[in-house]
Amino acid sequence: MSSGTRSGGFGRVPTWPAALLLAALVAGCGGSGGGDGPQGSAQCDLDSQKTWLRGYMRDWYYWSGSAPNPEPAGFATLADYFGALKYASYPGYGIEPWSYYQDTASYNQFFAEGRTLGYGLFVNGSERQLPLKVRMTEPLSPAATAGLLRGDTIVSVNGVAAADLIAGNFAVLNPARAGDRITVVADTATGRRSVVLTAIEYELTPVPAARVLDIGDGRRAGYLVLKDFITQAETPLAGALADFRAAGASELILDLRYNGGGRISTANQLASQIVGALHQGKVFATLRYNAAHQGSNRDFTLTTAPAPAFARVVVLTGPRSCSATELLVNGLAPYAQVVTVGDTSCGKPYGFNPQASCDNTFSVVNFRAVNASGEADYDTGIAPDCAQADDFERAFGDPAETLTATALGYLRSGSCPAAASGRAGALAAPAPRARSGLVEPGERRGMSAD
Repeated sequence: MSSGTRSGGFGRVPTWPAALLLAALVAGCGGSGGGDGPQGSAQCDLDSQKTWLRGYMRDWYYWSGSAPNPEPAGFATLADYFGALKYASYPGYGIEPWSYYQDTASYNQFFAEGRTLGYGLFVNGSERQLPLKVRMTEPLSPAATAGLLRGDTIVSVNGVAAADLIAGNFAVLNPARAGDRITVVADTATGRRSVVLTAIEYELTPVPAARVLDIGDGRRAGYLVLKDFITQAETPLAGALADFRAAGASELILDLRYNGGGRISTANQLASQIVGALHQGKVFATLRYNAAHQGSNRDFTLTTAPAPAFARVVVLTGPRSCSATELLVNGLAPYAQVVTVGDTSCGKPYGFNPQASCDNTFSVVNFRAVNASGEADYDTGIAPDCAQADDFERAFGDPAETLTATALGYLRSGSCPAAASGRAGALAAPAPRARSGLVEPGERRGMSAD
């Protein structure tokens, strides 16, 4: 797609969002420390927390004034009350699907430490179709250690057949604590295997694959997979892009099909390195808050990047591509030729200033993000330029892998390969489960202003 034609949807940062980032790293009653921004609940009993949550949502929620505002009494749990406070007329969903909260310890573990608890096994559950495939494993996880690979077919987990798992019983893949075990029966390239996976805390590998691919006629493209926009991704991203340029790659393929988002600052850094020095200081994205907090609106600008820009950027997307992933596509559009290959993204131009309170961190929608052209019209997702279904086969970076082959075909010819349909194709709408707001175990959808 030509530069500037993508429609979709971060300067000096005010004091309070920086304080919020610090607050998200603090657990316990009271949540946030000092600063000019919102604070957590002063008391941690249920009534106090519900009262605090009501005030915070009325003040900082993006849909404040349009969302319900029931009295706290009568709600037995904080979760019940939180659900009752959400905007109830969100197109395609009804109840706004993005805002959530989790215990601060697990939030910090993932977004600050770059670690998680789990088995590291990810399947194509959202598609609700057999066969049930392993779509990826985290490289340092129990699933990878056991030798499970992308493309393996899941027969059962803890005796639950794949057909029953697809019906919605995926909780078995989400351990409650370290030491939990599951038995996975899978058909692999070497035959049927039964493996026992024990849940552990492991380090994330946000850039699990990076290599240079031949396009033809002496041209080369850098290919990399980015799973999470976290600070731990920034060094390997910079190294991979430098290696691509050193190898003579002038085109770039970003595989973001399973990237649910993360930190805007990491997306901004990646965008800066992609477009090069020419656009330094220009707006990458702007955050727009509710009417009561217009003074908090702010820009994220492209930073110093002495290297030359990549000629074209092909982004591999799907229904799991969300938040900061969509922000990157949208934010690059005014400055680069960006082409999307795969399926329609999740449709989330909204983000959070995570707020700690008591033992929880609340990721409540605080802002809408637009690009330098003021565009953010992808609430129903960013439709692919070259629509191509993911078949969950072959390793990432294999030139014959379906989405990668489609991207290479586009870079060779400048048009979508015959096997891939255009925007009006069969994949123009997101998968039903992806648009339900539900996510598979281990997935995180978010975009935080840090």
